[in-house]
Amino acid sequence: MAAHVGMITIGQSPRSDLVPEIQRLLGAEIDVAECGALDNASMETVKELAPAPGDFPLVTRMRGGEEVMVGKSKIVPKVQNCIDRLQNQCDILVVLCTGHFPQLRSNRLIVMPDALLDGMVNGIHGARTIGVLVPSGDQKSHAVERWKRPGGTVLVESASPYSEQDEVTPSARKLAASKPDLIVLDCMGYTSKTKDLVRKITGRPAILPRSVLARSIRELTE
Repeated sequence: MAAHVGMITIGQSPRSDLVPEIQRLLGAEIDVAECGALDNASMETVKELAPAPGDFPLVTRMRGGEEVMVGKSKIVPKVQNCIDRLQNQCDILVVLCTGHFPQLRSNRLIVMPDALLDGMVNGIHGARTIGVLVPSGDQKSHAVERWKRPGGTVLVESASPYSEQDEVTPSARKLAASKPDLIVLDCMGYTSKTKDLVRKITGRPAILPRSVLARSIRELTE
């Protein structure tokens, strides 16, 4: 019997840039339903959700591929609405964002990519210098605090996964110059091609959230 997984993006669904890659890792036996926090939002409405001073900025994607930035406090209620909509038709739910959302609630299990990444990095000993790629320069200072480990060093560069320009290559080269032990691609928008490029440039192992997420879903549904 196929498992039913609800995937919730902070942007608009369907996430044609993200969900198909996860689906390939999951296999055809797992059924996926999608919901987006911005599904019914116009670009004018999205502008009203821009982060206010002090609010954490989150970068996401509209259905047509446009990159947008929203404030975390403003998007959380809309993510919760998606959870409420999908929870009775799905076995487990997944938030397609590496941001921290402890306030979300459901009568189903919710898989949180940020916690999966934390667990994986914490389980790797010997990574004294961690390189991190985030989608926006506005997230750099937060990323330094988030990924700092006792006795370790964190190096953060930004590169949008949604830009028509190649922002990853120059940022990966900057990380490579500092010789990190490990790279964390801290955004669900980064693809397997992004990971391959970063590994080629830096010569270091890289952690891709969407593949970590897919393998965790398999563990819960097999």
